[in-house]
Amino acid sequence: MNNNKQREKFGSRLGFILVSAGCAVGLGNVWKFPYICGINGGAFFILIYLICLCALGLPILICEFAVGRGSGLSIGGAFRTLAPKGSRWYKFRYFGYIGNYLLMAFYSMVAGWMLHYIYVLSSGKINGADTIKVKAAFEGMLGDVKILVFWTLVVVLFCIGVCALGLNNGVEKITKVMMMALIALMIIMAVHAVTLEGSEKGLSFYLIPNWESVMERGLGNIIFDAMTHAFFTLSVGMGSMEIFGSYLKKDRKLTGEALNVMTLDTMIALVAGIIIIPSCFAFGVSPDAGPSLLFITLPNVFNHMTGGRIWGSLFFVFMSFAALSTVIAVYENIISISMDLFGWERKKALCVNMFGIAFCSIPAVLGYNMWSGVQLLGTGSTIMDVEDFLVSYNILPLGALLFVLFCTKKNGWGFSNFADEVDQGTGRAFPRGLRVYMKYVLPVIILIVYFKGYYDMFKERELPVFITWMVIAVLFVGFIFYLSTSKKKKEENKNGYSKEK
Repeated sequence: MNNNKQREKFGSRLGFILVSAGCAVGLGNVWKFPYICGINGGAFFILIYLICLCALGLPILICEFAVGRGSGLSIGGAFRTLAPKGSRWYKFRYFGYIGNYLLMAFYSMVAGWMLHYIYVLSSGKINGADTIKVKAAFEGMLGDVKILVFWTLVVVLFCIGVCALGLNNGVEKITKVMMMALIALMIIMAVHAVTLEGSEKGLSFYLIPNWESVMERGLGNIIFDAMTHAFFTLSVGMGSMEIFGSYLKKDRKLTGEALNVMTLDTMIALVAGIIIIPSCFAFGVSPDAGPSLLFITLPNVFNHMTGGRIWGSLFFVFMSFAALSTVIAVYENIISISMDLFGWERKKALCVNMFGIAFCSIPAVLGYNMWSGVQLLGTGSTIMDVEDFLVSYNILPLGALLFVLFCTKKNGWGFSNFADEVDQGTGRAFPRGLRVYMKYVLPVIILIVYFKGYYDMFKERELPVFITWMVIAVLFVGFIFYLSTSKKKKEENKNGYSKEK
């Protein structure tokens, strides 16, 4: 069953760019990118990062858009529709479906943290508090099951409600408003940050090449950090971008559209650094990476800033927009996959997944309090850490590998079909000379990122934990290569996707 004829399309090119960028713009743009940029040599790292984006992130993003537009379906049906009969590619749909669910199982909760902190900052609950009290407020939130459940459900209901309005009237229209508001807020806050006394030290740390930091970190570490962040920042690998390709018209070439999405995502990450790093330096606070930056470090900065209550509230409004735009995009993907996989109407897919996502979010919530003893990644880890690890270190890189193999291998969609789809319409043509690079070099780079990520994650943990997860890594890779190999045609595959439905 092919839903191409009934499928909605984006109402405007701007809508597609903003919605896709909204999916890519996540919390990592704010709590990680500025920090790793600073410790890796500032502007030197940015240069390496941009090269890695073009070499690694962009081709995979184009692959996802092409698979989506070429099939007119989510990953629930795209591989079955485009692949030759007798192949195993379509089995990835379950891998991608699980990945989207795992991501939302903790990301819905984290988006709720942002909404809660709008209330915390605007109500003045930590206004004037010292570092110890600010930290205690964050830990108190994590320990309070009722608060976490309440804000998680608010996120689930709001985002499902947006998706219930449809692609044009819900996802596109509301995400466009949020993204434009996010950009406006970021510009206002960036201007304010650079006018703070002492902010020039932060700008120097962030943007001026620091060769001492380069020598200290080592060129290899800097390149790998740039490569890793360039890979993860675009949210490629589990169909979150593929779904928006399926809503695209064929009037524009995909290379230029992917470049626009990548550029907007990068600009937001850079401006986030201009907001955070100078503000931290102006008040003598170390700009740490991770959740502590958002919920402990920055509230301390706002407490010392003139009008800090207002600026703190605005900051978490901007963070909420960044988080919610991602959640809405992934919810839309989950709903579309459900429709393509199970033949559900949109209303049924909305209802089932509303309860499904809410239920699956409970373990991450309880992992900070009642189930805090569950530490599968070693001492001090949480259930959310496990879910994040499975998505970020496994499903995203291996899914990206599968998309690349699918678009280049003869037993998949094939490079010629892929390139023909990318080049439909007007705009920038895809450089077909990249065929060898995409078929042989890019998969190797992805595997290097994958295994290096595993090594860095577990090298300092207990040996049994390290060995267990490294075995799992090898099994995951074996599964991906199993999917990408041909098999004998079976009777149930002869009629393709339509028979399965």
